[in-house]
Amino acid sequence: MTRRHLIERWAFAAVWVTLPFTMGPAFADALAHCEPLLRTSTSVGLWLVWAAGLGAALIPRTVTLTGIRIVAPATLVAAAWAAIAAPEVGVAQVVALAVATLATVVVLAAGTGAAFVNGSAYGLEHRIPLRAPGPLLLGPVELAWAVAVAGAVAGPLLLVDRVWVVGAVVLLAGWPACWWACRSLHVLSRRWLVFTPAGVVLHDQLAVLEAVLVIRRHLRSIGPALVGTDARDLTLGAPGLALEIRFTEPLAITPTPPRRRGEIDPVQSEDVGGVLCTPTRPGRVMDEVARRELPIA
Repeated sequence: MTRRHLIERWAFAAVWVTLPFTMGPAFADALAHCEPLLRTSTSVGLWLVWAAGLGAALIPRTVTLTGIRIVAPATLVAAAWAAIAAPEVGVAQVVALAVATLATVVVLAAGTGAAFVNGSAYGLEHRIPLRAPGPLLLGPVELAWAVAVAGAVAGPLLLVDRVWVVGAVVLLAGWPACWWACRSLHVLSRRWLVFTPAGVVLHDQLAVLEAVLVIRRHLRSIGPALVGTDARDLTLGAPGLALEIRFTEPLAITPTPPRRRGEIDPVQSEDVGGVLCTPTRPGRVMDEVARRELPIA
């Protein structure tokens, strides 16, 4: 494993393991004037979140990638709250905000995503994540993340604060909402361009109902998409450089039908001569294409 891969694999864990020392003082200041029960319960909750995040950071899998990408940004919100709740903003609050920001940046980095999704890869597979669809980045992803975090913590905090009725209602509604939001976000972690000994696979249930398998002898080329190409656009409006996978002969695919006014359009297959996708790191894709001696556009 190269130094670059080691950094991508362990960078988040290295940052996360420091949180009790870098963020602990800020939380201690913020909780100092709270009731003992609320202070103790919140402290226990923070330790549990840290332990769960550390466990996920040490086990690279697609599901743990979703977990840390939900939990890490929440530490930034918690650090901001600690700075506001503290009697005054000092070094502890600034350090907490800086480390929480670093953890969030690292966990959302393309290298971290690649390291974790490849932890679930089979045999000689190599997975490269796809960029999130553009329309989802303009509100739905952030909303789902907020529902996941708020749904998990709002109910218990209200119950600890002895707001029994509201806390019970929020708990009963919040945890199922949190589960739904986490499942929705997990779909984004399961979108890959996969290189296998047999060829290339586009695995993206948001774009196609069944994975698109292109075996070597049916692969004409892989390269940056050209303006005006007739390839089927499966990027879903994701930002970044789109790559075009061309076939030697038309291949049947089944695009995921759009939802319209609560209804789903009929499923229809299409014969296409190529498809477009937007990986998080197109340069790494082209390196893999060259390494496996696949045709380059």
